[in-house]
Amino acid sequence: MFRISLLIISVLMSFQLFAANTKGQYIQPNNLSPKVRIETSMGNVVIQLDRYRAKITVDNFLGYVTRGQYDKTLVHRVEEGYLIQAGGFMTNYQEIEPDTPIFNESGNGLKNKEATIAMAKQLSDAHSATSQFFINLNDNSNLDPGVSWGYAVFGEVIEGYDILEAISQVEVGYSEQLGYPTVPKKMITINKVVILDEEKAE
Repeated sequence: MFRISLLIISVLMSFQLFAANTKGQYIQPNNLSPKVRIETSMGNVVIQLDRYRAKITVDNFLGYVTRGQYDKTLVHRVEEGYLIQAGGFMTNYQEIEPDTPIFNESGNGLKNKEATIAMAKQLSDAHSATSQFFINLNDNSNLDPGVSWGYAVFGEVIEGYDILEAISQVEVGYSEQLGYPTVPKKMITINKVVILDEEKAE
């Protein structure tokens, strides 16, 4: 009986972890190309997601969006001509609460080309992506899979790339709070991320 109880608890815990990662599957479930608007302190950017080739990643991203976890967060890494990274820290420099890591879909055929969005991960762990994402400011083929796992692309910018170019040119430096070397010296925030087709229902 004790072993059965432990098994049930284990199954329930596994289900809860799985459910936490798949809440986004209920957001426009029949839409293979959902769009989101990222409203930053420097302007808005619209991104079209690719659920057909990156379903796990898109559902994960939409889960964070629908829970409002990207609202009032930092753009914490800016490297001109390379990438802009966000989705990890609130404006008080505390980490946002992450879901469990997701499977790395970098082999989906999508490349880290200019204006694409991809998931950040730990260098030492291919399947460690949670909430952080980045937008490529160049054709970064070094981030694509090769002999090892790459970074999973899951959409592309369709409006507001000029905003990203403006962000890429801000002054950056070392942040004592984050311990990162290329953090904007003047805070850039993501005020809100909106799932466009659901705006009217809010």
